[in-house]
Amino acid sequence: LSELHFIKCNVKPRLTHSRELEMKTTLQELLIYIIFLTDLCILTFGMVSTDMYYLNRVMANLFLDTPFSDKDKTIFKTMGSITDFWQFLEGPLLNGLYWNTWYTENSTSSYRNSSHIYYENLLLGVAQIRQLKVRNNTCSVYPSFRAFMRECYGQYSYNHEDRESFGFKNDTAWHYYTSATLAPWHWGLIGLYSTGGFMFILSKSKGQSLQMVTFLKEHSWITRGTRVVFIDFSMYNANVNLFCIVRLTMEFPATGGIIPSWQFHSVKLLRYVTYYDYFLASCEVIFCLFIFTFLIQEFIKLRKLKGDYFRDAWNWLDMLLLLLSLFAIAFNIYRTIEVSSLMENLLSNSDSYPDFYFLGFWQTRYNNMISVNVFFAWIKIFKYISFNKTMTQLSSTLSRCAKDIIGFAIMFFIIFFAYAQLGYLVFGSQVDEFSTFQNCIFTQFRIVLGDFNFADIEHANRILGPIYFITFVFFVFFVLLNMFLAIINDTYSEVKADFSVIPSKEFEISDLIKQKLYFLNLLFRAHE
Repeated sequence: LSELHFIKCNVKPRLTHSRELEMKTTLQELLIYIIFLTDLCILTFGMVSTDMYYLNRVMANLFLDTPFSDKDKTIFKTMGSITDFWQFLEGPLLNGLYWNTWYTENSTSSYRNSSHIYYENLLLGVAQIRQLKVRNNTCSVYPSFRAFMRECYGQYSYNHEDRESFGFKNDTAWHYYTSATLAPWHWGLIGLYSTGGFMFILSKSKGQSLQMVTFLKEHSWITRGTRVVFIDFSMYNANVNLFCIVRLTMEFPATGGIIPSWQFHSVKLLRYVTYYDYFLASCEVIFCLFIFTFLIQEFIKLRKLKGDYFRDAWNWLDMLLLLLSLFAIAFNIYRTIEVSSLMENLLSNSDSYPDFYFLGFWQTRYNNMISVNVFFAWIKIFKYISFNKTMTQLSSTLSRCAKDIIGFAIMFFIIFFAYAQLGYLVFGSQVDEFSTFQNCIFTQFRIVLGDFNFADIEHANRILGPIYFITFVFFVFFVLLNMFLAIINDTYSEVKADFSVIPSKEFEISDLIKQKLYFLNLLFRAHE
């Protein structure tokens, strides 16, 4: 006992009682937050799997890369005319949707009145084809050309949309229908499209579907006013419990031709099937409890600090995390209810088109939202890094040079956007990388990284092309980026010098840990 008393008396206290209590509270908060972060990562990564990528790739190869015929090697990605559109419908689309026989022609599938794409993916209901049109005289023609151009169909907009029935009055494909779903408008490559349109639904039989497509082709269902055609269908793979919601889009711009695009959403809508899924469900319950607890803590802190609460950047991050988490919880409940309702309707009528697109769309947005939530949750760890000297120096460097970086960023983006406008105006009509202002911005970032084809802009303009490239690389890469590095390096040197002269109190957490470990070691040696 006397030896132990001697050891206690000779351990120099380095922290006051209040400061030590504060450090213990911080460590306790860190441990609790690590448990929360682990739970969040488990349930988030449980929503995705590598099977999603492989399912998307298989479906993309089937519908996007299959030639129209043995003689015509055109594929969906390279189609450019209305003739190509009808050939795609009659060939790769119908062949890809209907798999009613086994790989040998003389043996039939064991599944009656249903299609299993690649023998593994059940086609849910049938596919739907929908088009949007614009009215005649929706653009202005120069007076000198009005005698030659009596019809003028402009670009698509909701106000210019043609909703008048045409063709055969008794056929639903020739009548306009408004959408009753919650699906958002489709953002295409050249336009934003509404959810209504002229639509027809394929049959469960490949032969009948081919007759329908041929009939529409012969009676000019696609007109000069057509601006976009959507092909929507969904499938379910029970082996991996994944839905694949497909949308093939063909935009008909006012310039003529076709611009194809596509979306493949492989999502896990049926969440609770295996034992691992129920384990994830328990993690979701724990996550909800954490969020409820954090919400109460932030509310108490807000009432205590009042206006000062909003002066701390970490409090803003906490509010953002809570807001994203609450949205995720609400959507998870809504998604579960909607999937159950939609599945019941599908089982009752397998000849209809089940609109899984809006569920797939919002499920993808939900995945994106929860991914951003995970990102900010990891960023919040910087709040507890005061026990590490190196990390403290780095965070102090960034906070100290923040004003200089903001000033530099203003100068950088002025020059950057000036070059982007120059590139768009000079090369926009000839080079794909500069065809839009957004493309110009991303292209210039690629130039900084060295990923760029100089020959394209040189071919577009043999004088301004080289001048643009050389001056941009010189000012942005050699001057501005080196100025940015100089700001960071100079500030970091100042911070290191300050910490070497005046040790920061932020190191006291590590001191507390070392002190406790040292005391436990002495205590153990004393008992020996």
